[in-house]
Amino acid sequence: MDLEKPAAGARQPQRQPEGCLVVAIRIPVRIVVLVLVVPVRMVWDGLVVGWRLLTDAVLRPLGRALAWIARAVFVWPFVGLWRYVVVPLGKALGWLGNVLVVVPLVWLFRYVLTPLGQGIAWVFVGIGAGLGWIYARVLTPVGHAVLWVLRVLGTGIAALGLGVYAVVAWLARYLVVVPAQWLYEWILTPVGRAVAWCARGVAWLVSTAVAGVAWLVGMVVTGIGFVLYWVLRILLVLPALALWRWILAPIGRVLVVIGREVGDALGHAWRIAGHISLAVGRFLGTLLRWIFVEPVRWAYRTVLTPLGHVVRDAVLRPAAEAARSVGRVTRQTLTAARDSARQARADFRRMLFGESRQPEAVARREPAAAGTRTLEKRSGQEVSPPTRG
Repeated sequence: MDLEKPAAGARQPQRQPEGCLVVAIRIPVRIVVLVLVVPVRMVWDGLVVGWRLLTDAVLRPLGRALAWIARAVFVWPFVGLWRYVVVPLGKALGWLGNVLVVVPLVWLFRYVLTPLGQGIAWVFVGIGAGLGWIYARVLTPVGHAVLWVLRVLGTGIAALGLGVYAVVAWLARYLVVVPAQWLYEWILTPVGRAVAWCARGVAWLVSTAVAGVAWLVGMVVTGIGFVLYWVLRILLVLPALALWRWILAPIGRVLVVIGREVGDALGHAWRIAGHISLAVGRFLGTLLRWIFVEPVRWAYRTVLTPLGHVVRDAVLRPAAEAARSVGRVTRQTLTAARDSARQARADFRRMLFGESRQPEAVARREPAAAGTRTLEKRSGQEVSPPTRG
């Protein structure tokens, strides 16, 4: 039986018709599984709640504290070492290397090695020009003369070699090639054809005998295989097929039905146990709230909050006002003492070194106050300043 209400608008999967055996197995199995699963689900939910509480209250703050300690112990010292020791030391070493190695090497390359290399290159260019003149004016004519002499000698030697080659080729043709060709055409070819005809006849006889023997062996093997096939079929295959069809398959179907019902029962029982565990957890939470939380909240709201207001208004605020008054008087006293000390230093300096020289007036482009042009002066009317009565 289904213990959960289907969702609105959800299509129910089409289930095949079930027999009385399935219904008879389903209800006892679900009852037994529900009785066994409810304690397990409640223990599991309790462990989950405890683990979440432990994670939120202990492990996560502890992990953050350990991460901060590890960062303070391992990361920040290395960062400070890198930032304030290694980097300045590297910059200093780089500057020293630039001053002591790179700059001298650049100066040596620019003012010593470059002129020396240019001089050596100029010497080699001069030597190459001299060798080129010797090659063009001396060695080339001599080489042309030697080549002409060798060409004349090569032409004579080639003519002599061609004559010798023609004589040797004619002798080889009529002393070796022609007799060998006559021997191959009139002796070896007929003998070879006769030997090949005899070999083909022998091969045909041998192949006919082998085919007959193979056919006889095949018929014997086929008969033996046919007998063994029916013996094995009667003794092994048919009993095994009957065992599978009439014993193992029905037992397997029953076991499949039982397994499916046990799985469905476990799913339903786990969900129902979740609802029961949720209800028990809410009950325990409500009980804990009414036993501990609500009295503490009532005491805080009814007793501690008015008492704290009274302490704040009667003790803390007057104490803070008195502390501020004392701080104000102290600051005024220190300001007066500072002004007195500054005045004493000024008098002592004036007594030792005299009055300080006043800065001279600098002529500016703006006219002075007495010579300022106003509207009254432009109109020729002087306005006397007002007198205080």
